[in-house]
Amino acid sequence: MELPASLRQGVERLLENVPLAVLKQAAKTLSDRYRAELRDGRLHMAEDLAVKAYLATRLPATYAAIRASLDALSDAKPAFQPRTLLDVGAGPGTVLWAATDLWPDLEQAVLFEASAAVRKIGETLAGNTIAAQTRWLAGDATIDLADIEPADLVTCAYVLDEIAPASQPKLIHRLWQLTGDTLLIVEPGTPAGWQRILAVRRQLIEAGAHVLAPCAHQAPCPLVQPDWCHFSRRVARSRLHRLAKDADVPWEDEKFIYVAASRDGPTSHQARVLAPPKSGSGKVLLKLCQDDGTATERLFTKRDGADFKLARRLDWGDRLDNIAK
Repeated sequence: MELPASLRQGVERLLENVPLAVLKQAAKTLSDRYRAELRDGRLHMAEDLAVKAYLATRLPATYAAIRASLDALSDAKPAFQPRTLLDVGAGPGTVLWAATDLWPDLEQAVLFEASAAVRKIGETLAGNTIAAQTRWLAGDATIDLADIEPADLVTCAYVLDEIAPASQPKLIHRLWQLTGDTLLIVEPGTPAGWQRILAVRRQLIEAGAHVLAPCAHQAPCPLVQPDWCHFSRRVARSRLHRLAKDADVPWEDEKFIYVAASRDGPTSHQARVLAPPKSGSGKVLLKLCQDDGTATERLFTKRDGADFKLARRLDWGDRLDNIAK
C-alpha cells in the first residue's frame, strides 16, 4: 500500500534539501527512541529534523498500518461514513490522509498534536490538498482533552507506547466519551503493543462498546503468550528510505495491532486470519480467530469446493466472509 501521490510529492519536497548524513543520524536517533519505548518527558519528534526523519523512514509504514486498520473497520461496518474525525496524537496527519482516501466525503477533522514541529509540517503537507476542513490543536493528550468536541470517528495511532501506563486508562475513557460512533486505536505489533491493546479492549467492552475488528467476538482473547495477535503490511522503500536506514532490501514489513470499537455492533461477526496462510498442493491451512471466542487452525482442501477457492485467496488479517462454518 503506497502513500497517496499528493502526500508522497509533498514529503519529497520537504526532504529534497536535507543532507543525507544528517537525515541518517536523525533517523537512527528516532528509531532508537521508538524501539526503547522511551518515556523520558521529551517528545520523539520535538524538532523539525526528527519530523523529517520520520517522514523518510516511518510514514509509509505507519500509513499502511493505519489504512489497513481503517479498511478492517470499514469491512466490519460498511454503512459507516464518518463526517467528522478527531485524531489524538496526530503526528504529521497520517490518519487524516488515510481516512480521506477511504472516505472522500469526510467534512471536518480535528488533529490534536503536542509537537509544534509536527503540527507545522502536518499543516504544510495537508495544504490545499485535503478537502475536509481541518483544525490543528496543541496539547498533551493525557490532560488537555476536556474542551474537545466529539466526532463520528475518533483515532489514536502509535500513541499509547509513548504514554505512561498509569495514564492510559484515563485517556481511553476520555476518547470513548468523545466517540460519537467508532473509536480506533493502533499500536506497534509487538507483544507489548498487543498487551496495551488487550487492556484497551477490556476497558471498552466494560464501558459497553462493541468490538468491530480485528476480534470476531467479545470474549477474552484466546491467544496465550508467547503467541500474540498482530498483523503485517509489506511496504516498498523509496531510494531515500533505503539510504537513510542503510537498508539492503527494497521493502520492509510493518507489524501492527489495533482495536476498532463502536457504539453499535457489526452487522455480523466473521472469523479472521491470524497468521500468514500455509499453502500446499491442493490445500491451505488458516489460523483463525473465531466468533465463538476460540482460536484454531482450519484446513481447506479441494474437496471443500467454493470454500477452498475463497480460502486460497485470503491473506493475513482478512475475514472469512462467505465461507461456511
